[in-house]
Amino acid sequence: MTFELLLAFTAFAFVTSVTPGPNNVMLLASGVNFGFLRSVPHILGIAFGIVVMTASVGMGLGGLFRTYPILYDVLRWVGGAYLLYLAWGIARSGAPKAEGRAARPLGFLGAAAFQWVNPKAWVIVLGAVTTYAPLEGYLHNVLLVAAVFGLICVPSAGVWAGFGTALRRFLDSPGRVRAFNIAMAALLVLSLYPIVAENLGGG
Repeated sequence: MTFELLLAFTAFAFVTSVTPGPNNVMLLASGVNFGFLRSVPHILGIAFGIVVMTASVGMGLGGLFRTYPILYDVLRWVGGAYLLYLAWGIARSGAPKAEGRAARPLGFLGAAAFQWVNPKAWVIVLGAVTTYAPLEGYLHNVLLVAAVFGLICVPSAGVWAGFGTALRRFLDSPGRVRAFNIAMAALLVLSLYPIVAENLGGG
């Protein structure tokens, strides 16, 4: 991979990692409800999951989806259903100190596993491997893409958790926290629109 191509991929990875999507909406909510430090395993899990997914797609999983496209469709719908489940959990969350009860933040393994049912992650990873991993020295390029992606995911995701943590001072009542969580749940549901639109439009 040339230096120019690496720079181009770095820009691609940053833009796709920092823009709104299921991961970042969930991190924003996690920052508000649990604070930055308790959200760190979630951040690191996202990065690890993206690294493993990118390497796996580069090693041949992407070809499996091209051969059997029904598998990709099934995975997207399973991911959509899981996103709805997560949105429901966020919407039902109360203030972090309400009655001493609060849901636990998504942990490292949960966040890593979530990438495999995250529709945005699949689109990004497939695009990254097919566009930025030249055939010459392919294995090395795939591993480089995976590693760079993971490194960029950490600060990009951290921005959202940090922003959520900063919002905590303004969400100083259970009612405001509940309203915020419902809004985040709604955004998570709206992130499913591309899946629904593509399937309905494609017949």
